Amino acid sequence: MKIILFDQRTELASAWKEAFADESSVEVTTEDFRTLVCDAIVSPANSFGYMDGGLDLALSDYLGWDVQKRLQKMIQERPMGELLVGDALLVPTLRSNPRWVVSAPTMRVPMRVKQSVNAYLAMKALLIACRDHSERIDSVAVPGLATGVGGLAPQLAAHQMHVAYREVMLGAREFPTSIGQAQQRHIRLNTSANLSG
Repeated sequence: MKIILFDQRTELASAWKEAFADESSVEVTTEDFRTLVCDAIVSPANSFGYMDGGLDLALSDYLGWDVQKRLQKMIQERPMGELLVGDALLVPTLRSNPRWVVSAPTMRVPMRVKQSVNAYLAMKALLIACRDHSERIDSVAVPGLATGVGGLAPQLAAHQMHVAYREVMLGAREFPTSIGQAQQRHIRLNTSANLSG
C-alpha cells in the first residue's frame, strides 16, 4: 500500500522526509490534497466525527457534507457512541477519487495534545483499517496528525507516524517484556531527545 504524506507546511514535509527516508512506499508532498490521486484520504478529526474545522472543513467542502453525516451515523451506532483515539473508520465518499475518507481521530475533542502519543495511535489505527478493509486500498493520503490544533511538533509527529508505520506495515514490533520497557517506549515516542530511537 502506498502512503502519501501531504501537508503544505515545509517544516512538516522536511521532518517526514527525514523520518521516512528509507521507506520506498511512502511519498511526501506539499501539494494541495485536491490534486492527489488516492483510494483513501485521512480525516484526523475528533471522536464525534465533526468535520468542520481546519483540514476537515476543507475535506467537507470538497467532498460534500454527506461524508460527515455518514461518519456520524456510523459513530452513533458503535457501542461507545464515539470513535476513540487509536481507532479508525472508513466512510464511502461516493466518488472515484478518493473513494474513502478514513476517520482517525487524533483527539477526542479539539484540544492541545502536544504531550501525547496520539499521532502514533492514529497512524496505527488508520493503517490497520486500510490494510484490513474488505475492499482493497492501494493508496492512502495522510496529513500531519495532531500537528494543527493539537500542537504536536512536526519532528515528533513524523517520528510517531514512522514508528507506527514500521510496526503495522513492516511488522517491526515486539510485545514489551516488562511494564518498565513499555513505559520507556511510550516516553521515547514523545521525547525530542530520543527521536533517533
